[in-house]
Amino acid sequence: MHPSRNIILVGFMGTGKTTIGRVLADQLKCDFVDMDIELEARAGKPIPRIFAEDGEPVFRRMERNLVVELSRRPVRHSLGGGGSNLVIAAGGGIVLNPDNIRDFSATGHVICLKAAPDEILRRVSGSSHRPLLEQGDKGERIRKLRMARQPFYDAIPAQVDTTGKTINEVVVEVLKISDYSHKVFSVRCSGSEKHDDEP
Repeated sequence: MHPSRNIILVGFMGTGKTTIGRVLADQLKCDFVDMDIELEARAGKPIPRIFAEDGEPVFRRMERNLVVELSRRPVRHSLGGGGSNLVIAAGGGIVLNPDNIRDFSATGHVICLKAAPDEILRRVSGSSHRPLLEQGDKGERIRKLRMARQPFYDAIPAQVDTTGKTINEVVVEVLKISDYSHKVFSVRCSGSEKHDDEP
């Protein structure tokens, strides 16, 4: 992989995409984009309301449009010039459209974060902004959703398991996979911070 590219974190909810993405962006001096937050800002309402009022197909179209926009943004090359690199935390369902992964892969390193089901449930148990978990037992919903999406996640070559690992450990693994190994020595994270999707 070439380091002069974006880093796109994909994976199921609760695997640590937002938490790890923020630390990576800070470490690499890149802009950070949380796609869910950006989509909420553009829609003027939280994702649960987008799902409830407009439906999931509308959300997926908005998501697709943002992927195209981010993928076309010029990246910074190691020899200088314009552009800037991004660290992107994608939504859990981004993999459902193969075009999303294709476009992201054209200008970036797509890395799938994963975690054990029990760990995912622990991380999202207190969350109120997971519209796909609002009906029925959360544990069962996680199991079914994860099973349906697993083939899409498995198709991504670069994988990092966040189960039982500190933020620092996951960041180091992602940096190595992305050929940013020269940044590993200066990684500094606090293991005391808690986030609803942290490793």
